[in-house]
Amino acid sequence: MSSLIRIPPGVLELGRPLPWNVYDADGNILLCQGYVIRTNVQLEQLFRRGLFRPRNTDLSDTGDSTQESRKRTPFEDYPDLLQTLAQTQNAITEEQASAHARLTGLTRMLGKTCDDAPDMCLALIHLYSTGPTALEQTLFTAILCQLTARQFGLDPERISMVSAAAFTANLALIQVADQLNASSRILNESQRAVIRKHPERSARALEKAGIDEQQILTIILQHHEQADGGGFPLGLSGMDIRPEAEILALSERYVAMITRRGYRDRISVANALSLLARMAGKICRPAVSRAFLEVLGKYPPGTLVRLENREFAVITGYPEADRGPFARVLFDPEGTPCPRYPERDTSLPGYGIHAQEQPDVIPSMDFSRIWNFRH
Repeated sequence: MSSLIRIPPGVLELGRPLPWNVYDADGNILLCQGYVIRTNVQLEQLFRRGLFRPRNTDLSDTGDSTQESRKRTPFEDYPDLLQTLAQTQNAITEEQASAHARLTGLTRMLGKTCDDAPDMCLALIHLYSTGPTALEQTLFTAILCQLTARQFGLDPERISMVSAAAFTANLALIQVADQLNASSRILNESQRAVIRKHPERSARALEKAGIDEQQILTIILQHHEQADGGGFPLGLSGMDIRPEAEILALSERYVAMITRRGYRDRISVANALSLLARMAGKICRPAVSRAFLEVLGKYPPGTLVRLENREFAVITGYPEADRGPFARVLFDPEGTPCPRYPERDTSLPGYGIHAQEQPDVIPSMDFSRIWNFRH
């Protein structure tokens, strides 16, 4: 039980996949990560049995060599990455002496996770995108930056810089981000003014915390500039904007599109990709847009789809040569759950992708079984 802690009331959310396995007071697993609780009655029944979750780990503590060497999965590390991100942002805003080391450690661990499981990183983004917090959106953006920077051909140092910038570019919005996302009204002028000033304020917060790498600061300052000169705060255009800043801008736009806002529903993955493809050249250099779209592909892992045989499935991996994308079946054509999650090669006759699906609530699934890992 020492590795488990009690879950307080109010932490579990209806309609969203669980971020960890849930255990009873005797340490027996009750619900797997990915299960979706749908009713308050169900939630009350669970709390009567006593609910516990794994204790979080600070992933920015790079002194533990086992943390560095073991193969990581983003699903397993999701709650720990979020906690470490929150601790890192707090260390920066409070100007703690550990701020620089924490940001470096967090960036290194994200790189390790993306090395080990890029498919699962993308799946995590799409399966938790129905109503994420601002902290979750920051993590999603950093994952996309890491993968896109690699596809674009940046060297490891520049990849680390853009990841660090993704984790910190919106520091100045921490106090208001969730409130703005939940608002049912389009932003007013005072709110827009706060947003327009946040690149400079975020960069200043890093400098005060002793994080003065000029590349990171420049990426943050430029991540709302546009290739056509229509961005802010300086109205830069073309080659005056670093490609890292454009990678960050595209990643932020995509995450914003596929997540719900108080004043609008989320945009489907297909429509988001189509919109960003049409913006290439206007908001960024075409090569950056091409790298970004290549990372995601037409059906990113985590996308829910209806197959030609009417099975309902989740995309699990990229195409390989002339095979794939690959999917795992969640429901048969009659809507009956398939707990063994049979795999489908969507390049085969009868198993092709008929359409993308976007239900209001993600269906329950056992992430560890679908992606073949064990906690």
